[in-house]
Amino acid sequence: MKIQSLATLLLVPTMGAAFAPSIPARVAVNPSVKSVPMSMSAPTFKTSTTSLDMTSSSLAAAATDDGEEKGLGAKIFDAYVKTANVATTLFPLWTVLFTAIALKSPSSFDWFTTDYFTGALAALMLSMGITLTPADFVKVASRPNSVLMQFSLCYGMMPVLALVLGKACGLDPALLAGMVLVGSINGGQASNLCTYIARGNVALSVLMTTATTLGAIFMTPILCKGLLGAVVPVDAKGIAMSTIQVVLAPIAIGMTTNKFFPKLVEKIVPITPVIGVISTCLLVASAVAQVAEPILNAGISLQIPVILLHLVGGLVGYMLPRLTGFGEVASRTMAIETSMKSSAFGFLLAKLHFGDYAARVPSAVSVVWMALTGSLLAVVWRYIPVKNNGEFDRSLVEKYPPFNAKNAFNKLLKFLRLKKD
Repeated sequence: MKIQSLATLLLVPTMGAAFAPSIPARVAVNPSVKSVPMSMSAPTFKTSTTSLDMTSSSLAAAATDDGEEKGLGAKIFDAYVKTANVATTLFPLWTVLFTAIALKSPSSFDWFTTDYFTGALAALMLSMGITLTPADFVKVASRPNSVLMQFSLCYGMMPVLALVLGKACGLDPALLAGMVLVGSINGGQASNLCTYIARGNVALSVLMTTATTLGAIFMTPILCKGLLGAVVPVDAKGIAMSTIQVVLAPIAIGMTTNKFFPKLVEKIVPITPVIGVISTCLLVASAVAQVAEPILNAGISLQIPVILLHLVGGLVGYMLPRLTGFGEVASRTMAIETSMKSSAFGFLLAKLHFGDYAARVPSAVSVVWMALTGSLLAVVWRYIPVKNNGEFDRSLVEKYPPFNAKNAFNKLLKFLRLKKD
């Protein structure tokens, strides 16, 4: 089963490239295809097109330069690109549709075993990895303030927000414990796809996901103990190994392919959003199918705080970075990363370490609203272009420099002279 899953994962991108028309050797590979969705600097976002649009444009330009009428392969590929753009835009609709099927007929996803679940998650990360380069990570690592800000939002703001919302809605102790657990877990891998769709910084999103996932080893137990008085043991070694296998390894393979086989990547890039959407929908549906009954039995008093947790979390995750000097692209990325929690992991922890069955229900409900909120943010931002102001994200000190008494005194004197004149 594992071999079949791996073979399928490797063959899908290759098959997709068969529909791409050949490009004359004299046409240079468009470097923006590899970097459009992931750079945090404004110059990278000079246009509002994604790599999917850029690839289509470069292929169309090649055909125009040759002065030849498009062949059947080119027409098929252009039709695919347009269809893929529409399908990606309808990501929230597919999320709702797959969730509805999983709730109506949970057995429909019995075939999606753990091996397939892991394979789909790896496919999602691989589809993001081939759009990245080592330079993207170097640039993000040189300005770690974004990662630190999002880490504080994930493990500072979200747990407190979950506690406040749970108490405000009058949840019983078991449901309240489950709510706090959802707020205290790491960011989900699906946030990387939503960041890509939203034209955010994919490299930054991956680093944030990795940081919060590894941070869950010590932050989740500390928060649960501090806010609930409950001890939630976490398998530190297991989390670290899963992060390497499912997140970092596919990303590394994708970046390596991007570096050494750029022409192949240029043909594959248009299908990566589709692979990501399909993988995410299957992951959400599989998780929902396993806990369909608790989700259906959850009342409106639980639905409302869970919705608000993800929605308010996303809004604060956007506004706070903007107010403290971060750029538009980084702020979008942090908003999606903050809003989209790893709800399936929360369900597993509640199942293993919380005695009351009701404590699992908030995580089950969160699976649905987390995916829907993140996908909606992604699609809305996809059609709001990023202004090119030529600035990289500023640090807090750069936006609000320390008080300088001498400068302040000189400005006061200048003001008084102008007023006197």
